[in-house]
Amino acid sequence: MSIVVEHDKRRKQILEKALLVFMDDGFEDATFQRIADRCGITRTTLYLYFKNKREIFNYSIKQLLIKAEDSINEIRIDKSIDYIEKITRVILDIFRLLEQNRRLLSVILDYLLHLSKSDGNVEERVRRRTVRLRHILSSMVIEGIKAGDLIKVNIKVADDYLYSIIEAAIFHLVVLKHKSLGNMEEMVVFAVKQFAV
Repeated sequence: MSIVVEHDKRRKQILEKALLVFMDDGFEDATFQRIADRCGITRTTLYLYFKNKREIFNYSIKQLLIKAEDSINEIRIDKSIDYIEKITRVILDIFRLLEQNRRLLSVILDYLLHLSKSDGNVEERVRRRTVRLRHILSSMVIEGIKAGDLIKVNIKVADDYLYSIIEAAIFHLVVLKHKSLGNMEEMVVFAVKQFAV
């Protein structure tokens, strides 16, 4: 059991240090050797944990999404607030996470551009990585309708609408280089209130 725990712990440490390499060098310029060097291990040892840099990168993104889901679920189960407030808080919480990981978002954009040059199936990859988040948003809309907090709406349209706010936030941070999303917070409050009964 302790061997598994040590392996998982070392794997997590590698992921954290690898993210720094990706953020410093970008996806295309980051190499397996640079990641191994940053971790203080050999490439051979790194291969015991990951088969290539793409796998390391994908696991790093997965770790970020797990953090987001944990935070979202805390808000989701809070019985003291209605669904308008829950959805608003979830989106604003995601905004804070995006702001904290601005450099990583730039690397993700770099990675997606790299993928679009090589295999062109970027939309499917993004969809697979965001399906859980979209499911959570649509579930909250369904729960809000059942609770009487939200008007009856087409769930897919509502989910696309809410998710597009998150995509716009990423665009503001990564492409437009805004320092924060404070300018979008009022828009989130307004947008979510459109679902109120």
